[in-house]
Amino acid sequence: MTMRTVLVTGGASGIGEAIARRGAREGHRVIVADRDKGGADRVAGEIGGEAWHVDLSDTAALGELRLECDVLVNNAGVQRVAPIHEFDPEDFRLIHRLMLEAPFLLVRAALPHMYAQGWGRVINISSAHGLRASAFKSAYVSAKHGLEGLSKVTALEGAPHGVTSNCINPGYVRTPLVEQQIADQSATHGIPESEVVEKIMLTRSAIKRLCEPDEVAALAAFLMTDDAGMVTGTSHTMDGGWTAQ
Repeated sequence: MTMRTVLVTGGASGIGEAIARRGAREGHRVIVADRDKGGADRVAGEIGGEAWHVDLSDTAALGELRLECDVLVNNAGVQRVAPIHEFDPEDFRLIHRLMLEAPFLLVRAALPHMYAQGWGRVINISSAHGLRASAFKSAYVSAKHGLEGLSKVTALEGAPHGVTSNCINPGYVRTPLVEQQIADQSATHGIPESEVVEKIMLTRSAIKRLCEPDEVAALAAFLMTDDAGMVTGTSHTMDGGWTAQ
């Protein structure tokens, strides 16, 4: 296998950490990008990679960026939940900067190197919410829908240059963020955490369990390979059947 340089945003925890670790096990040079300097340093140190301490919501600082990576994994994200008429406009802007504008700027920065070598992979960690909507998540849902469009345009433009672009669309993944949501919902509703997962979070999922970060990382690892050279412009659901309905 050819060693590639893999840049993973939001790589200090959760899905990003799992992808960074899988990339390192596959023999790649991995750059762990995260605003959490301690977390990025920890993961990079443990996998023999490099840490990039960066706040990707500061998009003004990314305009002239140039990246020499072979694989770009856009994963960094946050969540805010509120009805539209109560949604803080600055929270809306933050989510769109971090989860749509920053991926655009990173793709823009990475493509010249990928084009020059005639090979590249863009992997966008989207969500079932990139394909479906839920109430109270206007910023997250609209940003993920935008990421889907960006990914498809990247696929079309990148195709003549050997660059593929795809989305991975998990449902609820067992990450620290989701684990905290489970605990909060359990306390709010006065029910066991196991019931929160099945009765609240996974009501639309045919498979009644959380997706594991390593499962997302396994799909990402395949999309990095030469074997995935004909896979582009796609959205790969890992949602237990949520979007099958």
